[in-house]
Amino acid sequence: MKLYKIKKSNIDKNGLYANCDIKKGRRIIQYKGKIISVTKSEIDPKFNNERAIYLFNINKKFDLDGDFKFNTARLINHSCDPNCEVFGSGLKIWVYAMKDIKKGEELSYDYGFSFDEDYKQYPCRCGSEKCVGYIIREGSRWRIKKSRKFS
Repeated sequence: MKLYKIKKSNIDKNGLYANCDIKKGRRIIQYKGKIISVTKSEIDPKFNNERAIYLFNINKKFDLDGDFKFNTARLINHSCDPNCEVFGSGLKIWVYAMKDIKKGEELSYDYGFSFDEDYKQYPCRCGSEKCVGYIIREGSRWRIKKSRKFS
C-alpha cells in the first residue's frame, strides 16, 4: 500500500496526503527527475518563475528538474510548520516523516527558499500558526517577523 494519495490541497492546487498513519523517521517517497546543471537552471526560461517550478537544488553544481508526471513528490507543498523533511544521498532525494503523521494529513516540507530581494514573489498559503506569509526557510523567517513588528 502506498503511504500517500493525491488530493486537492488547501495550500496550492493538489497535494499529497497520508494514506495511513506514518511514523516519525519513515521514508515516504523519492523526489525524482532529471539532473541538470545549475547554469542551465539559471538561464533556461522553463525556470523563470512565471509558472510552477519543480526544481530541487542538489549542490553548487547540480539541480534536479522534477517537472515530470512520474515525480509524484513534486506535489508536496511547502509549510512553515512541516511534517516532512528532505534528505539526499548522492543524487537521490528522499522525503521522510519528521514527526508522526496521521492518516488524512497533508504532507509538507520547508522548501528552503532564501531571504532575498524577491522573497515577496513567493507567498505562502500554508495557514499554520507559524506562517510568516512567504515561502522562506526556517532559519531566515525571523527577518520577516522582525520587519512586521516595525510596519
